[in-house]
Amino acid sequence: MSPIRSATIAALASAVVATTLTGCQFGEAEQDTSPIVIAADLELSGAGATVGQTYQRALKLKVDQLNASGALNGRKIDLKVKDNRSDSAESLRNIVDFSSDSKVSAIIMGGCNECAVGAVGTINEKRIPTIALAASGAIAAPAAQRRYVFKLGPNAPDSAAALTTELRRNNIRKVGMLVSDDDYGQEGATALKSELDKANITLRQQRIKTTGTDVSQQVQQLASGKPDAMVFWTPPEQATLAATSAQQTTFRGSIYFDAAAAGDLFLGAAAKATEKATLIFTQTMVIDDVIATTPAKAARRQWFQDYTARFGGYNGSSSFAADAVQLIADAELRAGGEIGKVDRDGIRDVLETSQMDGLSGPIRMTPDNHSGLMPQALTTLVARNGRWRLAG
Repeated sequence: MSPIRSATIAALASAVVATTLTGCQFGEAEQDTSPIVIAADLELSGAGATVGQTYQRALKLKVDQLNASGALNGRKIDLKVKDNRSDSAESLRNIVDFSSDSKVSAIIMGGCNECAVGAVGTINEKRIPTIALAASGAIAAPAAQRRYVFKLGPNAPDSAAALTTELRRNNIRKVGMLVSDDDYGQEGATALKSELDKANITLRQQRIKTTGTDVSQQVQQLASGKPDAMVFWTPPEQATLAATSAQQTTFRGSIYFDAAAAGDLFLGAAAKATEKATLIFTQTMVIDDVIATTPAKAARRQWFQDYTARFGGYNGSSSFAADAVQLIADAELRAGGEIGKVDRDGIRDVLETSQMDGLSGPIRMTPDNHSGLMPQALTTLVARNGRWRLAG
């Protein structure tokens, strides 16, 4: 090697070392620009497709908003969605696939109670943080046995308490209840009976499978008991079917919907049957009726407007999906860890102490309570002229 070439190589090597040292000493810390990968197991076909597709739209909108906002410190969210076909076995396969991908930070599960309850053991075994949007309390409780599982959405005891308050206020003495034959329905029937017993209100129940498309027989049975009110504690489609069936009986009392029965803002073909019906749900459903006096209310109004502008209508459950994305993104950023590597345990730890005034309302997670939506998030809505409105 010539002396000139040797000297040139030595000079270049010295320059590289000097540059490296200067970067370490004076430059900024290396920025993590790796994507935040959130997986979603949703009911995009089968019996739960309507709700699953609502969640998919909401997840996509929220991800697009966060990616455009610059609030993720130079990072972007990558959303990976799989259809579980409303089948718990398929859902479990999706959970296993997602948890095996080391790039996935956390999973969001849809509205299938059976899917979420059935996946609890696998989620804990795989140690992957998961937020379920299904309603059953058994998904997230007891928290000590559900360390990696969290839930967003109304809780049966809170909904039952709010419904009973309304029933008492309206001097209702006899109630007929159509309830879905699943975990959440069982929880609801137990919770509502407990609350009604305290108020000396009698309760008669009829059950319907979550896949049932004909509720007329059950509603007729309830009507024959001449109740003052009927409570529909079922998925949205069944609740509106039940309201329509009730209109075709001798029943002329009041209709009440549990929070799980909330669907679209506009009631469409069921508008006449549901007129003056009462729904227990979050304020975000009717945020256009609310003056935005706080930053949280302003954010909810903006979400309502953005969702409506993109999809031509509003579905009440969309805010739960959006809040789940926000919780996971915040937890990923706060968990820290090694650049480019996912710290699932760190994300879990942050989720377990998360507090947020979300799009759905106040959310508080604790080591003893993995179901974060606070009772204060629920309010009373009334159907007027084909859409839900804030009561009063």
